[in-house]
Amino acid sequence: MKQQSNNRTTPPVPQPLFHKLEDNLTHIRTSLGDSSDLVIRSLTIYKTSAAVIYMDGLVDNNAVQNFILEALMLEMPPKRQSSHHLYLSIKQRALPIGETEEIDSYTDLFDKLLSGETILLLEKQKKALAASTKGWRDRGVQETTSESVIRGPKEAFTETLRTNTALIRRKIKDSNLRIESKKIGKKTHTDVAVVYLEGTAESQVIEELNRRLDEIDIDGVLESGYLEEFMQDAQYSPFPTVYNSEKPDAIAGGILEGRVAIITDGTPNVLLVPALFVNFMQSSEDYYQRADISTLIRLLRLFCFYVALFMPSIYIAFTTFHQEMIPPPLLINLAAQREGVPFPALVEALMMELTFEVLREAGVRLPKPVGSAVSIVGALVLGQSAVQAGLVSPAMVIVVAITAISSFVFPSYNMAISIRMLRFPLMILAATFGLYGIILGMIVMVLHLCSLKSFGKPYMSPFAPMIAKDQKDVLVRFPHWGLLSRPSSLTKKDQKRVDSTSKES
Repeated sequence: MKQQSNNRTTPPVPQPLFHKLEDNLTHIRTSLGDSSDLVIRSLTIYKTSAAVIYMDGLVDNNAVQNFILEALMLEMPPKRQSSHHLYLSIKQRALPIGETEEIDSYTDLFDKLLSGETILLLEKQKKALAASTKGWRDRGVQETTSESVIRGPKEAFTETLRTNTALIRRKIKDSNLRIESKKIGKKTHTDVAVVYLEGTAESQVIEELNRRLDEIDIDGVLESGYLEEFMQDAQYSPFPTVYNSEKPDAIAGGILEGRVAIITDGTPNVLLVPALFVNFMQSSEDYYQRADISTLIRLLRLFCFYVALFMPSIYIAFTTFHQEMIPPPLLINLAAQREGVPFPALVEALMMELTFEVLREAGVRLPKPVGSAVSIVGALVLGQSAVQAGLVSPAMVIVVAITAISSFVFPSYNMAISIRMLRFPLMILAATFGLYGIILGMIVMVLHLCSLKSFGKPYMSPFAPMIAKDQKDVLVRFPHWGLLSRPSSLTKKDQKRVDSTSKES
């Protein structure tokens, strides 16, 4: 990871609150530009001036009215007190709010105020109380749209950090579950939560993750993708080294294996580290189906990986350099189809692949009611028209279609994009050197994969290095009673996962 600690500036000294209430209110109004959503409710509590301050739209108005204003104006005992004793009385017993915090600087005040908390200021007090009254509108827990499953939970993360942590707490009811909070972004002050199981996740991974997060020096973090680019090990590798998901069960499963989750406020995509190559080939649904069904599906994904990556390249190599490897009847048909095609196989494949990528991207960006229809009709019409016009051969249309369908099999969108990117240089190598070019590309890709690491863990583990006992949950999946230990490629701590006496082998 690129070091950035030398570029970090020394944080400014926090400005303390003023002694006079009016000076504090004037400074708050000036700093926020007298914003229209700033609400300042001035009141008097037993001859002591006070002010309740909050941002409209970020707070629960009912909580402010019922638990703060009503408590201060109606339920305070009619006993004359000094400003200091009044402040202590309010702090200790007057506010029926679950979470309050004392602040003494404008840095903390604005951070709390702009995060949806309500601030209470008193005359002649250089301290303030921040009451947790967050209550903005959110999308709510809905079904995921990008990771559909047939069997298993349908719920997905939301854009609210506390809702996301609650979804994980629902699934892992363990006192060792740790949730550590950070704020990243000099302008946005985005809340980030690091979630892991103490005693299961390795301390080296947690320390390395905290170090990388603390080194991030950026104005704003609007989505977890900002953090992913700063945290990933290989900055220029096409393969992802940080896993992300919208499904709470997938993230909870990773935490139980000893990995660490990073939840970013404002996005439903939660990051998970370390991430190995095999993790991108697996789905949470693999653990909800029977072991034999899950094994078959995993082997099917592996087959589709090779099809999506190599099928266009192999077709180009065979038709351009190695016609002798094609059976004579098929070779005659292919030659007849290509009789009127004016372009070589490489140009033909590039045209079709680029056309399909454009159609796929257009289908994603178009409105949902018409997006799928446009992409399907566009593919059919363009494919048939191109064949009839003699621009491409029918065999090439079939090859591109099978390749495209195979790329949709992968549960991880990041890995599917990586395969789509690598497909093009392999096609160029096949058109230049034939099968020798494909083999050369495979060797370079395998060497690159074996050199990658994710937070200190070998990316190709448990294949390279080979870990025999971890093979129970890679290409094949043993029944749950056979998965006795956690993957040692991820953690060496708390290895026991299933009591071996619970099922007779």
